[in-house]
Amino acid sequence: MVHIALPTAALRGAQRVLLVALLAPALLIAVIATTPALLVVPFLRNGTRRTKDLLGAFAAMAATLLRDSRS
Repeated sequence: MVHIALPTAALRGAQRVLLVALLAPALLIAVIATTPALLVVPFLRNGTRRTKDLLGAFAAMAATLLRDSRS
């Protein structure tokens, strides 16, 4: 059996690119799908809190995506 030594840095970089390429569109779809809600919800009762929660969730998802792509 022949073992081929692959550079781990190159594999890590490819893994990062693949992870972001797969997860970024899902995050984008979630943001686009909730844009109408973000335009209407602030004017409803407790709307400011709900809007902050939605934006906080998106920020957390984006931060997780970027952080996990580095590890």
